Amino acid sequence: MGLGGISIWQLLIILAIVVLLFGTKKLKGMGSDLGGALKGFKDSMQGDEDAKNIEKKEQEDASAAAQTEKKDESKL
Repeated sequence: MGLGGISIWQLLIILAIVVLLFGTKKLKGMGSDLGGALKGFKDSMQGDEDAKNIEKKEQEDASAAAQTEKKDESKL
């Protein structure tokens, strides 16, 4: 028994019908489009993480600069 009561033979028959209806070229194109969309999504998520890291580093640098300035003022 396969997924939800569907046997492997039924899945193979469905796959054969899909290939006959759409053709292998169209299925390959759809697969490429889906892969490109997933890659774009992953890259945009990585870009968000990079932007957050850059912003955090800038805040840390500004904080460190402010602390250094306070130390310099106290020496005067």
